[in-house]
Amino acid sequence: MRRETAAERKAWTEHIEGKEAAPCRSKYGNKRVEFNGKTYPSQREANVAAQLQMLASRGLITDIQEQVGFTLVEGNGKIRAIRYIADFVYADDSGTRHIIDVKGFTKDKVYRLKKKLMKLMLGLDIEEL
Repeated sequence: MRRETAAERKAWTEHIEGKEAAPCRSKYGNKRVEFNGKTYPSQREANVAAQLQMLASRGLITDIQEQVGFTLVEGNGKIRAIRYIADFVYADDSGTRHIIDVKGFTKDKVYRLKKKLMKLMLGLDIEEL
């Protein structure tokens, strides 16, 4: 597990005290990127969005959606539902639906569990790019 740095501790203290602080770095060290009027959590995700838009402009894919939610297990009272949010969903020219998750090098335990639940509960595969 990563230890927080002195700068991160200072930023957190200033946040708690209501002072303006410099933003902390993200969990995986990526930087937000703006592309085509939208903000993406990483350069890699913005690149995938650009590729999908190019394919859509050529008519090879349709119905591009971003940040699509899937309920894996319904909630019950105080227990919240388990959900997975796909980065992109689109249909190819044959009508097959593709669920895309843009991953860097880290595939944490929660993601791996949700990927298995998508397959077991909904019969859907997640494609990683």
